[in-house]
Amino acid sequence: MKNYGKRLIKLISGVILYAAGIVITMKADLGYAPWDVFHQGLSDVLGLSFGLVSIVVSLAVALVAALLGEKLGIGTVFNMVLMGVFLDIFLWLDIIPTMQGWLSGLLMLFAGLFIIAFATWFYISAAFGAGPRDSMMVALKRKTGLPIGLSRGVLETTVVIIGWLLGGPVGVGTVLSAFGISFCIQLVFMLMRFNSTAIRHETLDMTYQKAKRLFAGGK
Repeated sequence: MKNYGKRLIKLISGVILYAAGIVITMKADLGYAPWDVFHQGLSDVLGLSFGLVSIVVSLAVALVAALLGEKLGIGTVFNMVLMGVFLDIFLWLDIIPTMQGWLSGLLMLFAGLFIIAFATWFYISAAFGAGPRDSMMVALKRKTGLPIGLSRGVLETTVVIIGWLLGGPVGVGTVLSAFGISFCIQLVFMLMRFNSTAIRHETLDMTYQKAKRLFAGGK
């Protein structure tokens, strides 16, 4: 159970860190990252909060990933719900300043991207199931054999086009994020010697069976 607790802390920390990284890239004020362009576009069209839109989109992406063969876990659920909640909290608190200059914006943008990359490693390595978008990224890698960074890049490019058509804020930061996140994830995974496809994630059913045995007095 001690190891289980550490994994849960790693998972939740990764989700919170990811939400912080997203807001940091937004505050760079150079154009939102691809998924955030999509979320903001939908938010404007539907009149919902940014975080709530993130939750709805995450649910849809998770379902597609499941259809492609990815196993969902409590990590996927935590990502879907907590990510949106903490995005709205960070945006409401407004504790991260908006950058006013080009150089400060670039530094802020890449700081956010590396935070997102490390957050991705955190919660995928917790082995409770990847987040919806990362499940899609891993599913694409499995199906196509593309490098993990390139798989992420394909997804980022697709959603930014849709987000732009919905009126989401696109700028030079959007382009840098689309390609930069692939580089950051590839670099972080390489530095951590982490192979995302080698992780045996604990599925929702496995978690349920463990909880069932625990409450029944088993191991």
